[in-house]
Amino acid sequence: MKKAILFIGLFFALSVFQACGPVIVSHRLADPPPPWFYPNRIEAVRYVFFPEFNIYYDLNTRVYIYLDGGVWVRRNVLPPRYRSYNLNRSRYERVTNYYDDNIERYHNQNNSNRGRSNKSGVRRNN
Repeated sequence: MKKAILFIGLFFALSVFQACGPVIVSHRLADPPPPWFYPNRIEAVRYVFFPEFNIYYDLNTRVYIYLDGGVWVRRNVLPPRYRSYNLNRSRYERVTNYYDDNIERYHNQNNSNRGRSNKSGVRRNN
């Protein structure tokens, strides 16, 4: 009887402590998330997109994904041209409801025309 009460008390204590902090859903919990990503709730997000730099970050594999010479590459570090930027201060968007390994398909469907005018026609010179 004492063991049953002890297990119930232990279970209750662990469940209370689990609800106290930020939780990341990932298969690699030994690696902390990057400093610019501080989740304060449970999120099932795989990719984060930095529209200013046109760079994705894969939270599962901990790599940056970006276009380099027209080819999508995956690297552990930012490309040299962006290393001086502080991603803590940069705007980012969480890519929700997309968990596939091919980010090129998602990018072509959702972000290929970002920042461009979709109007077609002739410009007028005044």
